[in-house]
Amino acid sequence: MSRALPRQSGPSVANGHWTDAARPESVSNDPTAIYGRDVFSERMMRARLPKDVFKAVQRTVQLGEPLDPALADTVANAMKDWAIENGATHYTHWFHPLTGLTAEKHDSFVSPDGSGGAVLEFSGEQLVQGEPDASSFPSGGVRATFEARGYTAWDATSPVFLHRGINSVTLCIPTAFVSWTGEALDMKTPLLRSIDALGEQALRILHLLGEADGVSRVQTTLGPEQEYFLVDEKFFNARPDLQMCGRTVFGARPPKDQQLEDHYFGSIPPRVLGFMSELDRALYALGVPVKTRHNEVAPGQFEIASMYESANVATDHQMLVMEWIERIAPRYGLRALLHEKPFAGVNGSGKHNNWSLATDTGVNLLDPREETHSNLSFLTFLCAVIRAVDLHGDLLRASVADAGNDHRLGANEAPPAIISIFLGDMLTDIVNQLETGKPTSTKKGGALDLGARTLPQIPRHAGDRNRTSPFAFTGNKFEFRAVGSSASVAWPNTVLNTMVAESLEWMAGEIEKAAGAKPTAAKTRSAVSAVLKQIVKQHKRVLFDGDNYSAEWRAEAEKRGLPMLPDSVSALSAWSRAGVGEMFHRFKVLTKPELTSRQRIFYEKYVKQMLIEAETMLHMANRQILPAALQHQARLGGAISAAKQAGVESPAQTKMLREWVDLVTEFRAATDSLAAATVAKTPHEPRAHAEYLAAEVKPAMALLRTLGDRIEAGVSDDFWPLPTYRELLFVK
Repeated sequence: MSRALPRQSGPSVANGHWTDAARPESVSNDPTAIYGRDVFSERMMRARLPKDVFKAVQRTVQLGEPLDPALADTVANAMKDWAIENGATHYTHWFHPLTGLTAEKHDSFVSPDGSGGAVLEFSGEQLVQGEPDASSFPSGGVRATFEARGYTAWDATSPVFLHRGINSVTLCIPTAFVSWTGEALDMKTPLLRSIDALGEQALRILHLLGEADGVSRVQTTLGPEQEYFLVDEKFFNARPDLQMCGRTVFGARPPKDQQLEDHYFGSIPPRVLGFMSELDRALYALGVPVKTRHNEVAPGQFEIASMYESANVATDHQMLVMEWIERIAPRYGLRALLHEKPFAGVNGSGKHNNWSLATDTGVNLLDPREETHSNLSFLTFLCAVIRAVDLHGDLLRASVADAGNDHRLGANEAPPAIISIFLGDMLTDIVNQLETGKPTSTKKGGALDLGARTLPQIPRHAGDRNRTSPFAFTGNKFEFRAVGSSASVAWPNTVLNTMVAESLEWMAGEIEKAAGAKPTAAKTRSAVSAVLKQIVKQHKRVLFDGDNYSAEWRAEAEKRGLPMLPDSVSALSAWSRAGVGEMFHRFKVLTKPELTSRQRIFYEKYVKQMLIEAETMLHMANRQILPAALQHQARLGGAISAAKQAGVESPAQTKMLREWVDLVTEFRAATDSLAAATVAKTPHEPRAHAEYLAAEVKPAMALLRTLGDRIEAGVSDDFWPLPTYRELLFVK
C-alpha cells in the first residue's frame, strides 16, 4: 500500500486551519494585548464589582477566607455581563473527576420570562453550586451506580475563564466535585485540602523560628513542564494503536532515531512553530503563563513550560495546556500524543513538577539565598522534605503509578522507579555539616572564564544538575521528574503536600518539646539544630547525587532499604501500608474511604488500559500484520516456484521462505496465546486482576510485539499497511 506524504503548508482555508478573518479573538496576533483577555481576572473584578465585594473576593483568593454567600449574586451578575459581552451564551462548572481529565456540562444563560419571551439569567446560587450526574464517573466504590447525585462547588481561588470554540463561547467556572455524602470525587478537593494542611504546618514552623511577621498564609507553588509528541494527522488516522491507546503497540525501530542527538533544542520545524505560536496565544488569552517552547530529545518530541503559580491555579492551567495542545494540533494537520511512551526505543514524555513553598509576603521558603549555612528557615524546610521523602518515598512513587508511565520510568530520559533526592555539591556539603554539628560555611560557585576575550565571564552555580534523579533540588525548588506526561499534576502534589505537612508537624512538636514551656530564641534555635541533626542522621539514606540509571545505584538503593517498586501494580500497594490512611485522614486531606476508593480506581484504570492495548494488538495482528505477512509469504513462494519451473534451484531463497513461514507461524501462535490470556477467567477484584495482567498478559504482549516488529522489518513495503516509525517521527 503506497502512502503519499501529507502537505506541510501553513494555515489556510483549504486545509481547515484558521485564517485571520476566522481566527477567534483568543488567538490574536498580539500576545501582549490579549494576555488574560479571556479570564475574569483581578483587574476585571476590580472594574466590575463594588469595592466591598471585590475586597471580600480577594480575601478568599489571597488568604483562603470563606466567601460570604450573600455576595454571590453580585459576583455572578458581573461575571454574566462580562461573559455575554464577549459572546458567551452558556456557562459550565468545569471540574476534574477521577478520570484524570476535565469535565463540563453546559447550561444556557437564557430562561423563559413567563410572557413568551426570554431573559438572560445567572444567579449566585448557579455560580456557587451545580449538580451534574455523578453516577458515570469513577467513584472506587464509595457510591453505587444508582446513587447518582453529585455537586460541584465554585473554587473562587482559581480564575473563571472563557472557552472559545467554533460558533460558541462558554463561561467556565473552576469547581470542586463531591458526592451527595460530601466525599470527594475529584482531583481538586484533596489538592486544596493538602495545600491548607501544609500551609498550616509551615506557618507553625515560621512562628517557632520567629519569621512569621506579616505572614498570613503559606502556599505551595508549581511550575509544570509538559512534554509531548506531534505526528502528522494522516499517519495518526492510519494507526489504530495511536487512536485507541495513544501509543504504538507495534513498530520497528528505524535506522535513525535520536542517536545523533540532533533534535534536542534544534531548529523548530516551520509547521510545528506555527502550531506552537497559536498555542501560546490561546494560552495567553486564558491567563496561562507559558514561557518556554523547544524541541525535545526524540524526533517529533517537543516541550512547553509555564512560569510559577499557586499550585491549585497551576494545576488548572496544566489541564488547559494539555487540552489546547490536543485542540490546536489538528488545525495544522498534526495530532498530539501525550502518552508517556508513544514510541519504543526513543525518549518518552514526562511532566516535570517544579514544586516549592511561598509565603503571602512573597518569600520562597526553599530559596537558599547567599549564606545558606546560616539560613535556618531554609534548612528547616529542606530537612522536612528530606524526612518526608525518606519516610514516604513509596507514596511518591505510587502517585505516578500508571500503565503508561511503566514504559517510561527507568529509561534513558526518565528517572528510575527508585525514589531518591539529589541536592548538589553545595547543599550536600551543608547537610554533612549539619550531621556533624552547626554548619559554618557555604560553597560558592564562582565564575567561568570561557577563554575568549569577546565572551563574558559567567557566574557558575554552586552545584551541578542531575537529570537522572527523580526528585532533584534545582536552585530554589524541587523538581519531581517522575510525573507522567498524560497525568494530572493534582494527585502527585496532593501526596507531596500531605507528606511534607506530616514532616513539618513532627518537627514542630519536637522543637516545642525541646525548647520547653518557656522558650527563648536561643533555646528554640538550639532545639531546631538538634532536630535537623537528627533528621540528617536518620534519613540521609534517601540522598544520592550520582547516576540513578546505574546498576550500582540499584544495588546500593536496595542495600539502603529504599522501596523497590519497579511497576505500577507493585507501587499501588503502598496505599494500603499501615499508617497511610491515618495520615491523610488526620490532615483532613482524604477520609479513609476516599483514599481506598482512589486505590481501587487506579487498579481499575490499569486493568482497562492493559485490556484496551491487548485487544488493539490482537486487532492489528489479525487484520493488518498477519495478512501482510501472508501476502509477502505468497510472493516469496511464487518467486521460488517460478525459479524451479525455469530449472533454477535456489537453496538460499528456499531457506528464506522456510524462516519466514516459521516466523509467521510463531507470530500466529503468539497471537493465539495473547487472545487466550485476555479472555481467561480472571479475578474480579481490581488489584488481583491487575496483578494477573502484569504477570500473564503483559509478557504475552511483549512477545507478540517483538515478532510483529520482526515481520515489519522483513515484509515488502508495498504490503505493509501501517505508517512506519520513519514517517511518524520525521514527517513534520
